[in-house]
Amino acid sequence: MLQLLLRRVAKGLLWFAATSVVLVLIFRWVPPPFTALMVERKIESWFNGQPIDLQRDWQSWDNLSDDLKLAVIAGEDQKFAEHWGFDIDAIQAALVHNEQGGSLRGASTLSQQVSKNLFLWSGRSYFRKGLEAWFTALIEVFWSKQRILEVYLNSVEWDDGVFGAQAAAQHHFHVNASQLSNQQASYLAAVLPNPREWSASHPSSYVSRRAGWIRQQMRQLGGDEYLTGLNHSRRW
Repeated sequence: MLQLLLRRVAKGLLWFAATSVVLVLIFRWVPPPFTALMVERKIESWFNGQPIDLQRDWQSWDNLSDDLKLAVIAGEDQKFAEHWGFDIDAIQAALVHNEQGGSLRGASTLSQQVSKNLFLWSGRSYFRKGLEAWFTALIEVFWSKQRILEVYLNSVEWDDGVFGAQAAAQHHFHVNASQLSNQQASYLAAVLPNPREWSASHPSSYVSRRAGWIRQQMRQLGGDEYLTGLNHSRRW
């Protein structure tokens, strides 16, 4: 009986692994039609009785503002070009901070956020984090850094029901994602830690200060030249 159960578990794990690899390979070239987070937001709206209109308009890499690409890296994951999905130093710092009490601090890279938003659900369980690590490893192996950032910018939430850079640019600034200015990009990046509470178009003083810091970090990263070698910058 135990042997049969173990065989079934092993078979289920193999099917899951194979299916997840196929999905990641497909999305290397095909724009994901929706994300798990979008589904989650829709289901939430059914339960709380507050209808939500999901907004999303996929844009290719060339139609996304370089300023926004750089602003998101500067604000969310400055080692994005170097790591293989996990920022070990940031994880260790977060663990030390959280052990000292107070507000919890995360250490998710852009790659981890793509994994969670695209394939998984919200939450802090070890099981979900384990699945997140699995999908993060897959996209780091099979996708270029450019593709990871492209999917991120087309999937991240920028207000209730507002997903992706094009919808965010229209919603907050009434422009296309390709037309975002340096300042507008920095404000969008500044609200990403809490996009449903903070506004890029009506920023608080804290968001404005954070946006200013992000613009400074963008310059220190090297500006647009930083993006040129993005696909060849990982370190072993």
